[in-house]
Amino acid sequence: MTTLTVSDNPLLIGKGLPPFDQIQAEHIIPAITQLLAELETELTNLEKNVVPTWSGLVEPLTQIEERLNWSWGIVGHLMGVNNSPELREAYEAVQPQVVQFYSRLSQSQPIYEAFKSLQVGGEWSSLDLAQKRIVETNLREAELSGVGLRGEEKEQFNSIQLELAELTTKFSNNLLDATKAFELKLTQSQEIEGLPTSLLSLAAQTAREKGETEATAEHGPWVITLNYPSFVPFMKYSTQRPLREKLYKAFITRASSGDWDNNPLIERILELRSQQSQLLGYQTYAEVSLARKMAPSVEAVEKLLEELRQVSYNSALEDLAQLKAFAKTDDLKHWDISYWSERQREAKFDFNAEELRPYFPLPQVLEGLFTLAQRIFSVTITPADGQAPVWHPDVRYFQVNNEQGNADAKRAVGTAYFYLDPYSRPGSKRGGAWMGDCINRAKIEENGEIITRLPVAYLICNQTPPVDDQPSLMTFDEVTTLFHEFGHGIQHMLTQVDYSGAAGINNVEWDAVELPSQFMENWCYDRPTLFNLAKHYETGETLPEHYYQKLLAARNYMSGSGMLRQINLSLLDLELHHRYQPNGPETIADIRNRLAKTTTVLTPLPEDAFLCSFGHIFAGGYAAGYYSYKWAEVLSADAFAAFEEAGLDNENAVMEIGKRFRDTVLALGGSVHPMEVFKSFRGREPETEPLLRHNGLFVAV
Repeated sequence: MTTLTVSDNPLLIGKGLPPFDQIQAEHIIPAITQLLAELETELTNLEKNVVPTWSGLVEPLTQIEERLNWSWGIVGHLMGVNNSPELREAYEAVQPQVVQFYSRLSQSQPIYEAFKSLQVGGEWSSLDLAQKRIVETNLREAELSGVGLRGEEKEQFNSIQLELAELTTKFSNNLLDATKAFELKLTQSQEIEGLPTSLLSLAAQTAREKGETEATAEHGPWVITLNYPSFVPFMKYSTQRPLREKLYKAFITRASSGDWDNNPLIERILELRSQQSQLLGYQTYAEVSLARKMAPSVEAVEKLLEELRQVSYNSALEDLAQLKAFAKTDDLKHWDISYWSERQREAKFDFNAEELRPYFPLPQVLEGLFTLAQRIFSVTITPADGQAPVWHPDVRYFQVNNEQGNADAKRAVGTAYFYLDPYSRPGSKRGGAWMGDCINRAKIEENGEIITRLPVAYLICNQTPPVDDQPSLMTFDEVTTLFHEFGHGIQHMLTQVDYSGAAGINNVEWDAVELPSQFMENWCYDRPTLFNLAKHYETGETLPEHYYQKLLAARNYMSGSGMLRQINLSLLDLELHHRYQPNGPETIADIRNRLAKTTTVLTPLPEDAFLCSFGHIFAGGYAAGYYSYKWAEVLSADAFAAFEEAGLDNENAVMEIGKRFRDTVLALGGSVHPMEVFKSFRGREPETEPLLRHNGLFVAV
């Protein structure tokens, strides 16, 4: 094999900011192939010479992991934000070797034995809490990765790992392709009746991108897609019921037939996960999943979900009854719910979501968000565009500083940095919103001295892009999504843990990782915060007081329905991974329909194939863990309640509690169990009352 140099291939640099302006799809196969060969040699040498100490085991192992994570992480990131046929082909060509190396690493007997020796050796007592947690996590992960398996069982386990990696990637690609393939072209004025100007502008822009060069917002043609910035407002505002039905059915049947059919993939993924769990000595995949989480058992999760279901189910029934009365019909279909909900919201609260868009231009929303970060976390955030290569011209780059100036790191000019990729790009970017870690905080040696490597985050959203000469005018939901992802990002960026294995969100149990993100959403209703970020993009006028009062009044509109939907998805996920038997008496559809009887108030359509687009559990990290949103929402609501109890208008108290939140939840990362982190912030274990109160569902006894 010809050895490449870094100058030949930017994916071999192995550290620092990714050179996105240089990376091409053709770099992937040679870089990853060479890197894996080098890391195989390094791992073999470590296995032969491993010393069961922190410096003799954890540090060299971390270096191996970080080199691979840097290069492969960039490729995975680009698959999400800049997908292309060439990128997919290269990714899929080397993915099996990457999976095999990770299996080899996690199943290394010499490494596992060294971790066990470290845990009982003389150095153990001198390790700090973060180091001990990292050692314990490595032992647990090795065991859950099959380190104890031998012979045929080990071969079967590793074969399953390979196939699952391929299937989940294919699931994601199928969903992206199916979403991208559908378009609803409108040419007649009656077809666009009720649609807001913002959607018509976006639909005309989409039409121009698809070759309709003369398309305008006024005269069309207009192209509606299944991407959220297009789909959601169409369902809310279109008066054309047959078109809403067509769009809704296209949405719920995405990736469920033809070349992009995810149905067989779902069956196979569930079958393989079940087989893998049994090889590890567990009854179900849900038990494997919860071995890594904060919740102690499936029963504990189901108990919480049932408590919330009982509260939300009757509320959701009442929501539907009121909606039918408002619409003056008993014949409400699934494609009518968004439309009539929006009409009822307008009637009850005298405003609609589109009216607020002009008050939420992205630049002003960012200014308001950064002002809040300064207020509660004592950090200043400034643009750093041009200081880092980006993967698309729309991507921004920002620097985060402690208020006193430079960070404690030598030669550092900031505390952390982050990329922001805000806009929907249906052709190349998967849907949803997420935070990714580009660089983890750690103490590292550079040129003979120890320095702090500063964390860098990716914040990815899919909000409405700028149209014509307007900035991105956001819906309030898009604002809360941005705040949510910033919450993940700020935990990654403000960590004070100096070991990458427990810095930021690393080593945080999955069902606690949503705490800072959901916590941040609450601030969107805080008066100073909202008035800082809500200013009209043309006049600079602050959001009028009557709109603020209406937003507050509408906050819990149909909240029971919203909570019940999350509970339905959480229980469905658990049921599929805990009780479903492949080729057993109940099909996946049977399970969905059985659960729907107690977790939905409108029976799913026979053709509903939502699971084919449920990427969270079939292509993301939420398998047998979707409940994490609700589990963590209990934590986040209780955390925000600490500020409410002190008084949101008490600036000294807000700053004091914000500092405590920063010094515990954000600073400690994965160095301490999340229950201990929460108790160190709140002084007690979490309670469900704040969550129910925030949703308008709490009934005082």
